[in-house]
Amino acid sequence: MILPIIGYGDPVLRKVGEEVSKDYPNLKQVIADMYETMYHAHGVGLAAPQVGLAIRLFIVDCEPFSDSDDLSKEEAEQLKTFKKTFINAKILKEEGEEWGFNEGCLSIPDVREDVFRHEQITIEYYDEDFNKHTEVYDGLIARVIQHEYDHIEGILFTDRISSLKKRLISKKLQNIMEGKARPDYKMKFAAKKGR
Repeated sequence: MILPIIGYGDPVLRKVGEEVSKDYPNLKQVIADMYETMYHAHGVGLAAPQVGLAIRLFIVDCEPFSDSDDLSKEEAEQLKTFKKTFINAKILKEEGEEWGFNEGCLSIPDVREDVFRHEQITIEYYDEDFNKHTEVYDGLIARVIQHEYDHIEGILFTDRISSLKKRLISKKLQNIMEGKARPDYKMKFAAKKGR
């Protein structure tokens, strides 16, 4: 089922997600709905708070990034097949140079800014079958994970840009809060209280 994506300004996007228990109601269905919602909106990642659930769950599918000309064949191949569900994730380490990349977010349509993040992460998480993993990622995969991880910590990519850039996009952010954004996917806006 395609779920509405929660727009910038909704308090759920600022909550630190709660741990997900093994007996969380309909967890497999929630995950399936999140993938369907993400693909429908042409995203590469989606976190549970973006569909109104303040829990530590996010999904990632980096395949859309795999056709960039700037990538090595090896990295393109990695991105093409990188699809994962992260439950109760915890970033243990962020290492390496910080590098900039133009990020966007399904909850903040039509806003894109350069965000600087560490090039490598070590992350601990559970998959959808509650198997525990500790893995190291770098490059675009690490960046997509860091962006989604921020969501379960109540952080948005706009929190990671300069105050000048924030001022420059403040009108766009206000429009999203007021429900004036018109992306080609279903959204729920803070000003139009239905929750």
